[in-house]
Amino acid sequence: MMGSQTQRHPALTLLLLLLPLASFFLMLGATPLFDVDEGAFSEATREMFERGDFLSTYLNGEHRFDKPILIYWLQALPFMAFGATEWVFRLPSALAATIWSYATWYFARERFGPDAALAALTVAATAIGPLAIGRAATADALLNMLLALALFDAWRHLETDRRTPLLRSYVWIGLGVLTKGPIALIVPGTVTFLYCASRMEWRRWLRSVFDPLGWLILAVLVVPWYAAALSIHGQAFIDGFILKHNVKRFTGSLEGHSGSLFYYVVAVPLLLLPWTTPLFSALRHVRTDASTAVRRFLWLWAGFVVVFFSLSGTKLPHYVLYGSTPLFLLVAAHRDSLRQRWLHLVPPTLLLATFAALPLVAQHLSQGTAGNAYYRAQLAEAGSITTPIYYVVTVGALLLWLAVATRSKASIWSRLSIGAVICVGVLTSTVSPWAGTLLQGPVKEAALAARALGGTVVAWRFDAPSISVYRGAVTPQRPPEPGELAITRIDRLPEAGYETLFRKGGVVLVRRLAESTPQAS
Repeated sequence: MMGSQTQRHPALTLLLLLLPLASFFLMLGATPLFDVDEGAFSEATREMFERGDFLSTYLNGEHRFDKPILIYWLQALPFMAFGATEWVFRLPSALAATIWSYATWYFARERFGPDAALAALTVAATAIGPLAIGRAATADALLNMLLALALFDAWRHLETDRRTPLLRSYVWIGLGVLTKGPIALIVPGTVTFLYCASRMEWRRWLRSVFDPLGWLILAVLVVPWYAAALSIHGQAFIDGFILKHNVKRFTGSLEGHSGSLFYYVVAVPLLLLPWTTPLFSALRHVRTDASTAVRRFLWLWAGFVVVFFSLSGTKLPHYVLYGSTPLFLLVAAHRDSLRQRWLHLVPPTLLLATFAALPLVAQHLSQGTAGNAYYRAQLAEAGSITTPIYYVVTVGALLLWLAVATRSKASIWSRLSIGAVICVGVLTSTVSPWAGTLLQGPVKEAALAARALGGTVVAWRFDAPSISVYRGAVTPQRPPEPGELAITRIDRLPEAGYETLFRKGGVVLVRRLAESTPQAS
């Protein structure tokens, strides 16, 4: 098994310990910012400097109450030193995901041993869901790190009754509330309640949850910014942040992000690819794990998050990652129970085969009738941007994996670990830059072209905040006035009265002529 191998080979242990650095930092800036989320977070940070206001966030000149302030402050630090580049905006997430991985390793080392700790680290650094948010300019990796730190320290308190880890957990929770709001309170509070309730330890939970010094720490961290935001924006802050982006996000479907009650039953296995089959294997041990305190705590943590967000009206895949940390640990803890079955080798095979086939799939979809003209035009660029190197890397990785999977005498876990590392290497070095160039490259190029031309530029019926990041200026969303430039989609082009200045994929840059009246075709 990989555990015994790491004991015999310190070099292998070192390589595994370096894995998060490779996963989250390799070619971090090689992909254009993805809209809407990455573009919105990055532009809101850029506008803080443009406005000279570091207490409020705006997007293209309009209030942005989606998230609290911490992620923007963290993005602002490298922005001051290096300017507006993709890796600068993603750097806080990469650092957070790396700390998240190492915190998981350290927690596992204390309770499951060094071999299980390395296994948990491997899962944390290679599962598709954590990898995606750890390389994205959003708040999700930061919140996941803070939730993991809070619940790890909450467990240390429950395990030993020491007050120091309890007080640290209040620090992480406070920073979490500054990152994404009340969810940073709800998850640790409910998980610890469920664990204490399962042991009939009500008073213990109440003492920990209502610790006076803990609440003082929480107040010092949280109150100043929230009080400032309320003072500056008043009812608009309450309506936008509290009612819309918290209450309505749970009670209703916000921005069309809905799903069935079983949405996350499907999402969790996909987000943990290529570790899906070990996850199913670990699920077989839920009942027996309930008799072990720390494992019961971990299953309650994962289970609560799945149930809570399944009941939420707004559903997005990354929400359930708030409960992924305990799954890293439980999958690693049960690695020795994996049966020697070829089924465990299927997920890496499917992932690598999908990577190799993506350009062909994109070209096929571009020639069909599915979707709209914009996305078909974007996908039609696949042939021109796909180089032979793409196929050499993706097909070569698939063949390498098949050789490892079928000919190696290593354990299933060891082979899965190798497959996961191969998947991450291909995804970060080749597939992600290719997909970014395909889907976001035309947006970036149009924005840079508009920047070079100068003058007033608007985004017309096109929600792509990265335009403003690449232009280095606010880009209002409205129809253009005579003489103004507009970036829009080909399926939203006016019938006449515009001069086309740039066109690539589904994105166009036009100038409105003086006598024209904008009409969509």
